[in-house]
Amino acid sequence: MTAAIVQLLASPAHRFEGRPIDGPAPAPPGEVVTEAHIRAGLGIVGDRYYAKQAHRDAAVTLIAQESLPPGIDLTHVRRNILTTGIAVDDLVGRTLCLDSGAGQVCLEVRRPANPCAWMDVTIAPGAWRTLRGRGGIRCVPLNDGILVPGPVTVEIR
Repeated sequence: MTAAIVQLLASPAHRFEGRPIDGPAPAPPGEVVTEAHIRAGLGIVGDRYYAKQAHRDAAVTLIAQESLPPGIDLTHVRRNILTTGIAVDDLVGRTLCLDSGAGQVCLEVRRPANPCAWMDVTIAPGAWRTLRGRGGIRCVPLNDGILVPGPVTVEIR
């Protein structure tokens, strides 16, 4: 399988706040983007976690499409980058470099992006438990760059 970026999300809004039983806030227009502008140490320009001190070591999140049920995308799980053909959950402690045509963007994979109770609301009952160990990763961008959906060259260090 060829590695690819399937979808990108740079949302200015926190949609999963309060109690999951109350449901998520409405999605702002344009949160699914056609390109993500990555800034070293800061995250994705326009995203809710961009340049936030509390999220500097986890500013960019990725999840593998293979971990999700059919029809589920980034709007359901609130990760930034949806990939296919990359075992992202196995990369904690490594550096993942992606090149979608505009040069490498390297991400230091700091920790898992553990699923939460919201997954039972936005995906389906039981999703929280099902996604344990497959909820994606939290990363720090090491350089500036641009990512776009489509085939991607992958280097793991």
